[in-house]
Amino acid sequence: MTKRLHFTFILGGFTVVLGAFGAHLLKKLLSVDQLASFETGLRYQFYHVFFLIILSLIPRIEEKDKNKIALLIYTGLLLFSGSIYLLSMQDVFGLDLGFLGPVTPIGGSLLIFAWFYAAYKIKTYSPR
Repeated sequence: MTKRLHFTFILGGFTVVLGAFGAHLLKKLLSVDQLASFETGLRYQFYHVFFLIILSLIPRIEEKDKNKIALLIYTGLLLFSGSIYLLSMQDVFGLDLGFLGPVTPIGGSLLIFAWFYAAYKIKTYSPR
């Protein structure tokens, strides 16, 4: 649990940094729609940081399953939020990153699966 929680807190700190980056620097560089997209990625990232913290406090889910859920969330955030960040800033980079469009729903699907997998593991938990 310690490594997973440690990484989660680092992810949370990084989320705050990205929020400040968006609020101060990107506000001047992105359109209203692009900034809204960036903020969507940020919001979902924060939701899942809290999910990971709460997950660590639930004794009814075994550590191996918590690790699987965390991996789904980390991967989902990389694909979902990461693709949104890059797509919203593609004009700043001067690149066409439209090929990342299909990556976003894959990441979102992993996030959704993490929630349902956690629900399943709570339901099927039986103390030894």
